[in-house]
Amino acid sequence: MPTKTKYNEEELIAHLVSKDQKRFEAIYDYFAASIFGIIKQIVNSEEIAQDVLQESFVKIWNSSSSYSADKARLFTWVLNIARNTAIDHLRSKHGKMENKIQSIDNFVHIPGSEGITVAKNHDHIGIKKLLGELKDEHREIIELAYFEGYTQEEISQKMNIPLGTVKTRARAALQTLRNALKL
Repeated sequence: MPTKTKYNEEELIAHLVSKDQKRFEAIYDYFAASIFGIIKQIVNSEEIAQDVLQESFVKIWNSSSSYSADKARLFTWVLNIARNTAIDHLRSKHGKMENKIQSIDNFVHIPGSEGITVAKNHDHIGIKKLLGELKDEHREIIELAYFEGYTQEEISQKMNIPLGTVKTRARAALQTLRNALKL
């Protein structure tokens, strides 16, 4: 298996703004596995996650000129586009219909499938470990917001806590993560 080329933030940003297809492929290769894992957690389907991943990278390509290193790190910007695309899909009429229809995999046992495993390669930046270090009340809010696509208002209702508390906990959790990542 070929090794993944390591790029620093500036090189990736240069690839993004160059509008060069080959250089953009490097961005895709660098981020796709991590982004796919997060999208899959939001949409809860590998097939849909693949479609949303592709749609996300088209949006990233089309909006590359709007990226500003002063506002966010590149991974954060890419993640937000992908996350929003996944949430948009869930909230769309098509996405709501897919959520109502259960996959046949939930009802059919495939003989010999017990040994089949899927590599969880999307966590190469250690997000799972970092989330594990958060207070439970903070981690739950981050997981609901970023992995399940809930809005802060929806989290407030689901957890039966005031909206201000959700916002405070989310801000504290993000600050803890930012400090852990030294951003």
